[in-house]
Amino acid sequence: MDVRAVDYHAAGEPFRIVLDGAPTIPGDSVAERRASALGAGGSATAPRPSALDTVRQLLVREPRGHAGMYGGFLVPPDDDEAHLGVLFWHKDGYSTACGHGTVALGAWAVDSGLVPAPADGVARVRIDVPSGRVTALVQRAGGRTTGVTFRNVPSRVSALKLPVTTSRGVVEVAVAHSGACYASVPAAALGLAVERGQLPELTAAGREIRALLADSEAVAHPTDARLSGVYGVVLYDELPSADGVLSQRNVVVFADGQIDRSPCGSGTSARLAVLAAEGRLAPGEELRHESIIGTVFTGRVLAGGDRLGEGVVTEVGGTAFRTGEHRFVLEPGDSLGPGFLL
Repeated sequence: MDVRAVDYHAAGEPFRIVLDGAPTIPGDSVAERRASALGAGGSATAPRPSALDTVRQLLVREPRGHAGMYGGFLVPPDDDEAHLGVLFWHKDGYSTACGHGTVALGAWAVDSGLVPAPADGVARVRIDVPSGRVTALVQRAGGRTTGVTFRNVPSRVSALKLPVTTSRGVVEVAVAHSGACYASVPAAALGLAVERGQLPELTAAGREIRALLADSEAVAHPTDARLSGVYGVVLYDELPSADGVLSQRNVVVFADGQIDRSPCGSGTSARLAVLAAEGRLAPGEELRHESIIGTVFTGRVLAGGDRLGEGVVTEVGGTAFRTGEHRFVLEPGDSLGPGFLL
């Protein structure tokens, strides 16, 4: 096996872009290709064995990856209006959306020359993902990429104060669909704070809440069952306002207990939709969203409101930097095969 990839990080969260070496993924759309990757009877966190999934395991597991690795397979877009398509993956399987990955892909598409860009100004990179089409607005200055803002698929709130009985007591959960389904909970309601020293407890709480919501009507997507089910749990703290800007710190526990090092791009879209529904954030106003490692995304809800019940449109901005270019091999006789997770 011989796989070529380029790595970026967006606000600290890795994103491994597979350039060559993955099998062809059948399907007429990115959503269909994700279904193919899951396989008959497979799920988002337990895909069926396949040649493709062996490549995912090789790239996300030790000794070539780690339990916090994230990445994507480049695939054809759904039509000629988009520049590329991507199938997102993590340590457990395949997701329907990934904001930090969209930021990284926008930077890569311009940096690699796939999408022409001005030396100074903004280039638009249209990307088809399993949940729809997103657009990365890549900012350029002096011939360098200086930032990326992505415009997400519409974000829709399905619950604001859903009571959930946890091992730490009853908490009120907000649920929003923003390409993936996120449940938001104040960490303080669980007797916790978003701090590195409490990461084991935060992870356990996130996994518990995700499991408790599995059968809730609120996590069912209203139009596409493939987007149903909690993908991530956003545990957040309120921070002092900086120059009138609403500020929060979060950690997102996603998939089967994976931790987002960034503030989570699509999770930020979910928080924006919830804050707008609560009346705490007006269109155009900014949210400063900080991660558990101190990196920041900014976000805003665009004017226009919830058009025809489709949800609000959000923009989330951050930075992405290339960290390496790699050729991964699996030599005959390697008893570890595609690797392991600890």
